[in-house]
Amino acid sequence: MLKLTITGKPITKKNSQRIVTNRKTGRAFPLPSKQFETYKKEFLLQSRQYRPTEPIDEPITVSACYYMPTRHRVDITNLMNATHDLLQDAGIISDDSMKIVKSVDGSRVFYDKENPRVEISITRYEEEAL
Repeated sequence: MLKLTITGKPITKKNSQRIVTNRKTGRAFPLPSKQFETYKKEFLLQSRQYRPTEPIDEPITVSACYYMPTRHRVDITNLMNATHDLLQDAGIISDDSMKIVKSVDGSRVFYDKENPRVEISITRYEEEAL
């Protein structure tokens, strides 16, 4: 259905969040890190070439292979969460809930010091008989 490659080090939303205080109300709220904000801008820019005329609005499987520049431990669940949110922000999928993203089969993390990236494959979800 759709394959896309986004170059640059994949970043999660949840690590290194900033706590900001609303000047009017005095309430504190979390914001993603500056590194994630930079990654988000780059993801949205690079994903333009893959954007369908209408966001995908049917059950899909999203498989993401993350190529990290270091061998540091990384939480694949947080990487996938950020990827799904960014696919929605980019207008590639209409929603990242279980209504649309039914499966994440095949997602993996690899090491590639020279070419960090995420390779995303989106296919129609096929119900398996148990």
